[in-house]
Amino acid sequence: MIAQAEDNKPRFPYVFLLKIFLVIGLIAADTYLGKEIMQQKTLVQVMRGFYSFLIPSIFLSVIRYVVIFLYNARHKQRAVRGNFVLGVNRLTAVLNVVFALIALLISFGINPKDFITSLTIVAMAIAVLFRDYITNMISGLIVMFSEQLSVGDRIKVGDQKGRIVDITFANIVLQDEEDDIIMVPNNLVFTSTFMNLSAHQSSLFTVRFELPLQASLEVEELEEALRVSLTTHPNLSDKPDDFQLKVVELGKDFVRYKLDLHAVSNSNRMHRQLENEILKEVIKFERRVLKSS
Repeated sequence: MIAQAEDNKPRFPYVFLLKIFLVIGLIAADTYLGKEIMQQKTLVQVMRGFYSFLIPSIFLSVIRYVVIFLYNARHKQRAVRGNFVLGVNRLTAVLNVVFALIALLISFGINPKDFITSLTIVAMAIAVLFRDYITNMISGLIVMFSEQLSVGDRIKVGDQKGRIVDITFANIVLQDEEDDIIMVPNNLVFTSTFMNLSAHQSSLFTVRFELPLQASLEVEELEEALRVSLTTHPNLSDKPDDFQLKVVELGKDFVRYKLDLHAVSNSNRMHRQLENEILKEVIKFERRVLKSS
């Protein structure tokens, strides 16, 4: 799964190094300019705010790197379907936001504990107002740390079907067969029936196409042409003599068909390659029929 594989790749820790340099700079300033700094209350508060954010954030980054390293090392020998790395990254981002808010309060000389206590009632009201988003966020974390869904999987939730391109705290982002982006709330995965079409990969794949009604009158010729071209195909495991075109929908001036085949493996890339070859044959047939008419 491409998106997930990219998330698992190690990246140069520019942000982490920047935090280290900032802490070193603050320590150096505090060492050599301590007396001057102590005379300016505002500057002292700002420095405390920076410390309150940078130090916990650095420790969090170290823990994150260690956890991801151990996870990748443990699953190095086998394919992983989970979103553990994605979940760790999202959770780290949330905690960094919390640290930043606390640091901001400290920079303004506000005690975070007293501030939170004074806003307890307001916080409860906010929790009620944003209940759906909070439950969506919790559901998103559950999905990220579970083995049920993974970026790259093809799923069906309610009436929506597509491939997962991202999982956020609010939504599961799907890309359907027409390349449209669909946002599915995370709660919907837990409150309705969903199907993971990629959980048990199969060698079976389906080719769908549409022909104008005029070309459909000669569909037996197309079926025979496909059978001949696929008889000795090395990537098909079943006998082409057994397959047949199935009519899916009959429109006013078109007919939709589907063709079920078994490949020698469950590779999505191989399935797409076979589908592309078959569709090229269909296009050649359609052009020939329409040209002759």
